[in-house]
Amino acid sequence: MFEKCLNMNVAELSLSATLEINEKSNELISKGVKVYKLGLGQSPFPVPTPVVEELKRYAHVKDYLPVKGLEKLREVIASYYKKSQGLSFKPENILIGPGSKELIFIAQLVLYSELILPSPSWVSYAPQAKIAARKYTWIDTKEESEWLLLPEQLEDYCKDHTFNQKTMILNYPNNPTGKTYNEVQLKELAEVCRKYEVIVISDEIYGELDHDGNHVSIARFYPEGTIVSSGLSKWCGAGGWRLGTFAIPESLSWLADKMASVASETFTSVSAPIQYAAIRAFDFDDEIVDYLERSREVLRTLSDFIHSKLTQANITTPKADGAFYYLINFSFYKDKLKGRGIRTSRELCRRVLEDTGVAFLPGDDFGRPKDEFTARIAYVDFDGEKALEAAKKESVDEDFIRKYCSNTVVATEKICDWVLSL
Repeated sequence: MFEKCLNMNVAELSLSATLEINEKSNELISKGVKVYKLGLGQSPFPVPTPVVEELKRYAHVKDYLPVKGLEKLREVIASYYKKSQGLSFKPENILIGPGSKELIFIAQLVLYSELILPSPSWVSYAPQAKIAARKYTWIDTKEESEWLLLPEQLEDYCKDHTFNQKTMILNYPNNPTGKTYNEVQLKELAEVCRKYEVIVISDEIYGELDHDGNHVSIARFYPEGTIVSSGLSKWCGAGGWRLGTFAIPESLSWLADKMASVASETFTSVSAPIQYAAIRAFDFDDEIVDYLERSREVLRTLSDFIHSKLTQANITTPKADGAFYYLINFSFYKDKLKGRGIRTSRELCRRVLEDTGVAFLPGDDFGRPKDEFTARIAYVDFDGEKALEAAKKESVDEDFIRKYCSNTVVATEKICDWVLSL
């Protein structure tokens, strides 16, 4: 009856890979299939109790808040960055959005800029650039370099492409690899970015989940050109609350203003009760710090266990530094995989799901070559509330992991058994 009059920027756009695998997993579960959900990177931990109590306290608040966000919340976030990273952001340059994903998209829409993405990168950055009709370029990283962007790689690209403004999204601890950058690496990248005036969107949504609690922002070394992106979804376990933050330097204050203009015509403002509750989250008192320390301990121990098991099975990956991901490489088995008719990472993931019930994502969703046998696992299929409570009283060791993270343990062992049986 009606012609399909689609905007060509979205004509070939599919459902976000992480959300799609979650829906497929839930569909199989509803049919009685046992599925180990290592696809969607959702924090397994509960929202801290004091933050939930604040949400209840302000549940009656129904008024629209300022487009940039509740002033008190923006002041608390500016204070948080001052205390944790020594960074100075003005509250008027802090933006509160319905998830950092939305803020990153609006930034891409407002900036007339080419996008640089280290490969691998999170699944939504490139599709957002497509929607906004922006050019984007992958810079390939290597497993031998721990999937980290090297300063000389960035330098080589920038010196050969000087014709337009560039924005780079740098995410660390990284989704999908779990790797992070140390101070020396960040300083070297910052020097290149300053030399070529590259705007950096530093996606630090997993910053507080650095397994050792030692996250360092690149904004320390390139404050004038770095936007720091974060939110409540990962370290605070509140993905469904949809609250993201942007901290923008004064030199880019015009960006904060124009992003607010777009926000005023789209989402208007973030839910008022959630913004009030977020003030409590970003306060980082002893209760929140204790919650984070236990979360990190569980994730670090689980990560070590998984890395050991994968290594024993000749599935390679650099050891994670933070977050709850691994980009695992099955290339040791490439001949056997091809002998089974498996020639792409997507076919690999489909076959593993069919044979073992373990759901995870192909590397090509994250910018890797389709014929590279890489895949991302999110080691979050366990009851985080029980694990955190138990961590108050019990030693967090392999026995603990087997007891309280059993689904993820079993899933890891199933992946290893599957490749060993090829």
